[in-house]
Amino acid sequence: MRYFIVDDDRASRVMLSNIINDCELGTVIGEAKNGLDAIPQILMMQPEFVLIDLLMPKLDGIETIERLQQNGFKGHFIMISQVVNKEMVADGYSKGIEFFIHKPINKIEVQMVLKRTTEQYLLKNSLEVIRQSLTNFNITEVTHTKKTTREHIQSILNDMGIVAEVGSEDIIKIIEQLLIEKHKIAPLPPLKEIYERVAMLTKSTPDDILKESKAIEQRVRRTILAAMINLANMGIVDYTNSEFEYYTPRYFDLTDIRYLMKQIENNDQRKAKVNIKKFIQVLYSEIISKVD
Repeated sequence: MRYFIVDDDRASRVMLSNIINDCELGTVIGEAKNGLDAIPQILMMQPEFVLIDLLMPKLDGIETIERLQQNGFKGHFIMISQVVNKEMVADGYSKGIEFFIHKPINKIEVQMVLKRTTEQYLLKNSLEVIRQSLTNFNITEVTHTKKTTREHIQSILNDMGIVAEVGSEDIIKIIEQLLIEKHKIAPLPPLKEIYERVAMLTKSTPDDILKESKAIEQRVRRTILAAMINLANMGIVDYTNSEFEYYTPRYFDLTDIRYLMKQIENNDQRKAKVNIKKFIQVLYSEIISKVD
């Protein structure tokens, strides 16, 4: 990734540049001490990411972003700020800011945020490559169709950072099976029955079905725990992160997530109560609302 840093504090620029270079997160291709100086350089260099201070003389971070977007800049923004005002943070997200990095700058937070934004960037890029490939083969109509159920589920799991987990495929199959059988949103069948129905898609004998259903439960449990840990990490970095604010209260118990946040901050073992039933119930409900 190529980064451009905009901050009126030289020490902050140096620190961010050193973290990016030392941790091999990408390349810093330029920097500026205010928005006015930054705009022409950014438009010329076209970096993937702009790390930009919220409060600067001459032109603040939000105004700089607006001018860049008005001039056709399509890169991504990460805001650097001491401000924790919720309204200003919300305004930042509405302008397309990916994440916030808090001052004073913390190396671990910077690493976590930049790795997360890079993963999202690469995923979006891969999807765009696929779309372009389909276009080249004269299948452009595919790109204009509605999202499939699987794509909706994958999008949600990706937001929680678990789309690549082994159990994510089991979760997708569970939701697809519930949709096929046209269950009402509540109450859902017992989890044991759901696991067995999914197991029957690949297994035929009673012993194999039972064994596979138990394996499905373990994979799903580990995957949901991974989602909880990812959201807890988001909450530590930025409590007002849009994904953290949306998914945490809907899919999980806030007490469990806060407990995980404390464990992470204290470098303890990541343990938490995993409510599979609630997760599946909420996900199923959300997918029904999207596909109807």
